[in-house]
Amino acid sequence: MSFLQINKTSKRFGGVLALSNVDFDLAKGEIHCLVGGNGSGKSTLIKIISGVQPPDPGSEIIVDGESYAHLTTVESSRLGIQVIYQDLSLFPNLTVAENIAAGLHRGYPHIADWSAIRRMAADAMARINISLDPDTRVCDLSIANRQLVAICRAIAADAKLVIMDEPTASLTRHEVDSLLALTLELKRKGIAVLFVSHRFDEVLEIAEKVTVIRDGVKLGTYDAAGMTEKQLIYLMSGKTFEYETADRQIDRGQPLLSVKGLSRAGEYHDISFDLHPGEILGITGLLGAGRTELALSIFGMSRPDAGEIRLDGKTVRFASNTEAIEAGIAYVPEDRLALSLILNQPISTNIALPVIDSLAGPTGLIGRTSWNELVTSWINDLKIKVSNADNAVRTLSGGNQQRVVIAKWLATHPRILILDSPTVGVDFQGKDGIYSIVRELAAKGLAVILISDEIPEVLYHCDRIFIMRDGRFTGEFMAHRSSEAEIGEAVYA
Repeated sequence: MSFLQINKTSKRFGGVLALSNVDFDLAKGEIHCLVGGNGSGKSTLIKIISGVQPPDPGSEIIVDGESYAHLTTVESSRLGIQVIYQDLSLFPNLTVAENIAAGLHRGYPHIADWSAIRRMAADAMARINISLDPDTRVCDLSIANRQLVAICRAIAADAKLVIMDEPTASLTRHEVDSLLALTLELKRKGIAVLFVSHRFDEVLEIAEKVTVIRDGVKLGTYDAAGMTEKQLIYLMSGKTFEYETADRQIDRGQPLLSVKGLSRAGEYHDISFDLHPGEILGITGLLGAGRTELALSIFGMSRPDAGEIRLDGKTVRFASNTEAIEAGIAYVPEDRLALSLILNQPISTNIALPVIDSLAGPTGLIGRTSWNELVTSWINDLKIKVSNADNAVRTLSGGNQQRVVIAKWLATHPRILILDSPTVGVDFQGKDGIYSIVRELAAKGLAVILISDEIPEVLYHCDRIFIMRDGRFTGEFMAHRSSEAEIGEAVYA
């Protein structure tokens, strides 16, 4: 029995048709996955379902048998539609109980009924067999537990449909398994789940139906049983992507970077490795293994307690990331939205910002010609798809945003580029473009450290791979002599 039907739904933004005549059907208690590339129209469809944006005239939304031309956010919530966005939209300074009850608790005007708030939170957690301390502040929780809070908030709002937008992007494999199990628990309670993800192994693991959208058009809805990752990738992109391990010839003479016995209390311990010009060195392992913490020390953001870092054989002790940048090290962090981009600023500003001083003339003023030449050259070199470089960077797809971040750091002319989970939230076409960029840079002599928890990513795009667990390197593999199974066993053992 259908809970939600979308009929002949379109949405146009100015001259851009984001959705074209899309039909969509979701049954009660069904786990349905929505897939498509960046900019395919997935987010627009979710915003229409949740009432954030109205569809164009002629569209129809049917919820529990009732027909609507469009929904408001209040109507959508009242009908039991709850969206858990990738950023979770929680209040970090409030407790678990306060977050679950936020917007739902109605006590005496201006006076909170704390007993009612705790009872509401306890009831929501009990419904899906979750146990969290209601008095813990959300900022003190892991990402996985924050997601549980967001799900409980949806349950407290009497959700009949929970929409999860990239829910596993920042989780470990164990946490992913727990979330997928919880999704099945929601199904058993009769709650429908619309799951949006670029990780197709997870999609196919729990989905009953998969709907594919490409360029605003629904290609079809398919049974998940029997569907393969390759088929999904082809449907959403029109292309096939095949990768093989590479046995590239790396000059292993004088290393460009040497890390010897590097340690920082509570983060990583006794880390040693060499990095050579043109080499792509992978570091993989579960989240929390210390990978990012190690990268931040190499980039001068935190000081190690012991050990040394050498560049060209000379010991360096960076007091700040500014000194690391001057020494030729660039770092692309995992969270591009919070740490790499100024979303409301133009694409051009984001690219030029790290080198803006070098563009100033004798008077201290920046010449328009030098600015445009710099921005245009990097847009062309990295094939960033932009209609106008003066548009806000938030208007770009995830893959193109990541290319802007890479361009921004390449503008500093680094010798070492650290990429921390560079393809999180990027579709397969976007990923392939980033991989091509990395390979081209390495072929020109740039040394790359690629941090990722996706085993195929490090296996097929790195020369050497280190496994990291509990702050230590626990294994080393040459990519061309290894398999996904071998590396997976080392990671999850």
